Order: sequence, then C-alpha cells, then structure tokens
Amino acid sequence: MQSSTQFQMIVSFTKQINITHHRLLSKIILCLTLIVLIVACTGKSKDQSSPSKTKEPSIQEKIKINELSGQGIDLNGYKGKTIFINFWATWCGPCIKEMPSIERAKNALKDSKIEFLVASNEAVDQIQSFTTKRNLNLHYVQLQNLEELAIPALPTTYIISPAGELVFSETGYREWDEATNLELLTKIINSHE
Repeated sequence: MQSSTQFQMIVSFTKQINITHHRLLSKIILCLTLIVLIVACTGKSKDQSSPSKTKEPSIQEKIKINELSGQGIDLNGYKGKTIFINFWATWCGPCIKEMPSIERAKNALKDSKIEFLVASNEAVDQIQSFTTKRNLNLHYVQLQNLEELAIPALPTTYIISPAGELVFSETGYREWDEATNLELLTKIINSHE
C-alpha cells in the first residue's frame, strides 16, 4: 500500500510541477507578448529618421567661403568638378612660396574638370593688397570658419571629389606643378569622372 501511496504522491507532485511550470511559462509568454506590442506601437521603423540625429554636413557644406566682393560661394555649385582648396595667409612664408606652383598647376590642368581656390581668413583688404603685389592668376576667396574646420597649420590643401568627398588633405608646402603632383591631381580628377 505504501508503494501505491508513494506513486500517488509522485503523480500529484508531478501534476503540481507541470501546472506551476505551465503557469510560469504562460506568464513569461504573456509578458514577452506585451513587451513586443509596446515596442511595436511606440518604436520607429528603420527608415524613419530620429529628429535628434541630424545628417552630418558634407565637407562642401562645412567650408564657408565668400568671394572678395562678399558674396557667399556654395561649393555645391561646382558639381561635376574636382575642387582644390588651398588654405593660406599673407604672413605665411611657405604659403606664399607655394602659390606660384598652384598657379602653374592650374594652368597645366586648365582643360580638366578642376576648380582651384585659395582661401584666407584674413580681412578682404589684406587679401586684395596681397593679390595686387603678387600678381598671380588665382581665385582668391575669404574663408569664414577656419577654426571650425580645425585646420592644424598653414598651408593646408583639401581636394574634394565631384561627389563631394574629401579625397585629399595635407598640411605643408608642396610644389603642385611637379610631375608627380600633377599626376596625383590628374588621377583624382579622372577617378571621379
């Protein structure tokens, strides 16, 4: 009789475990279902943008330059062209030494889709005085946000592809009309046409 009672106790205990296990499993499933429903009702889909996250501006949007007349320049207006921007100053010896080579490179690549700009953050009258004394045929512009661009030293040169990507950045003097440098510029121009 004792084995029968033990058997009944084991069956009863097993039923209780199954019932408890079943109740626990049901509660877990109910909680998970509620969580999924709450997230689905309040969450954003992948293609919706969050208002707190803004798109990083392109390099063309980051660089703020003006013609010496004061008119703003939208670098997106050079669509389809490579943009060569040299950041310089009238007091910078290496900048001044580099400028004739930029002019010669510009002349050597005159039939290519490249725009050469030389940008200083100095006062317009300082830049104009420099252009009169130096008599270089370059497109001088006034940079509005040197500090924001975090340019470490002058001269610094950026080359921006027609797609608006910064493909070259270098600080320091360079002879831009040397064969290796003209080849570098030509490669950049041709790789993005």
